[in-house]
Amino acid sequence: MIKLKRNDKIGLIFFLAFIISMSLIWLFEERFDQEQWRSNPGKRYKMAKNIIEQDLLDNKSKEEVIQILGQPVTAESSDKNILIYQLGTPPSFFDEEPQELIIVLKDSKVIHVSVNQEE
Repeated sequence: MIKLKRNDKIGLIFFLAFIISMSLIWLFEERFDQEQWRSNPGKRYKMAKNIIEQDLLDNKSKEEVIQILGQPVTAESSDKNILIYQLGTPPSFFDEEPQELIIVLKDSKVIHVSVNQEE
């Protein structure tokens, strides 16, 4: 049997706690699912982070984005280089505003994807 010093035991406990917490976050994080995205617009905020982190839309054309995500909401702006998708309102302890996925295109290709709160 291996004998560990007190500091080694504490370090091992923290390391194991970190591994378990990261595994749980990964397990319960919502991944992009096209069917869920289209059928449940109020819960899209759960998938937005995955879309951004996985670079799902990078360098895609406007037509490809619409094929993946469906039609964007009608923007107040007449700028044809910005697509806006409503994400719904994430649960919060504070008075949270609904969120939007903002997709910026340049030369007909996606160059930036971010999440903003609706105003």
